[in-house]
Amino acid sequence: MTDTTVAHAEDSIAKGSKSFAAAARIFDRQTRDDCVMLYAWCRHCDDVIDGQDHGMTQSADFRQGQMQRLATLRAQTAAALAGEPQTDPVFESLRRVAGRNAIPALHPNQLLDGFAMDVAEREYRTTDDLLDYCYHVAGVVGVMMAQIMGARDPEVLDRASDLGIGFQLTNIARDVMEDAAAGRSYLPQDLLGDRSRDDLYRVALHLLDLAEAYYDSALTGMAALPPRSALAIAAARRVYRAIGVKLRKGGPAAWDGRVSTTKAEKAALFAAASVDVARSRFSKPKPRVGLYQRPS
Repeated sequence: MTDTTVAHAEDSIAKGSKSFAAAARIFDRQTRDDCVMLYAWCRHCDDVIDGQDHGMTQSADFRQGQMQRLATLRAQTAAALAGEPQTDPVFESLRRVAGRNAIPALHPNQLLDGFAMDVAEREYRTTDDLLDYCYHVAGVVGVMMAQIMGARDPEVLDRASDLGIGFQLTNIARDVMEDAAAGRSYLPQDLLGDRSRDDLYRVALHLLDLAEAYYDSALTGMAALPPRSALAIAAARRVYRAIGVKLRKGGPAAWDGRVSTTKAEKAALFAAASVDVARSRFSKPKPRVGLYQRPS
């Protein structure tokens, strides 16, 4: 019999993230089910706040009613985390995943706190401000995903947070023009100059440089994951880093289209991911120095 909650989550990830959907196929079945269900809840909350459908087709009036929508998400999330069976498959997904993997309520609520920053139209004056945002909308997702994979050591969870932050920094660099069209900017104000296209690109490259430190840190954390989970995460890491590489090579003109990887490129990156898993297990761990420390 088809599990409709899992089927809904599979549909969500297929529409919302081809890269992660492909990487998630490497997981064992239970890990995959839990990861895609967590993804479905995260994707839904993001869409509700931003007035989008799986990260696309943003409504022109998405700012209207954001505060109330956030309050509703908080109430629905609290009910799911309390263990009450949910009729909405998105929140039933969260209930199952959080209960099965003992995910503290703190972490889903930190993600909602990140969306609250968007609702409040928070300004990011410094890189530290931006890193705080990146943790709340992506780093904490990495923490929850690692918990699904069995990680409990705080140092390993720090590395999982680093991967999420690296992903988000890459996303921000890629989406500068899309965000500007929506009337928002995540680029640290103290790094901006004349705000010309070339200036925005210069700051985007700075974010990609910063992301590299977080990707490097994440590599160390993979050593603590089960082999299939480590391979899936290594594959996702390769694909996201490749987006940054394409943006670097394309210059500001890369923003004229959507920077992404092809199926053939993903296949090659996935094949190379096994090298990263081996490196993580046989290389001396690098200490985390100068990186964002997640709140606990």
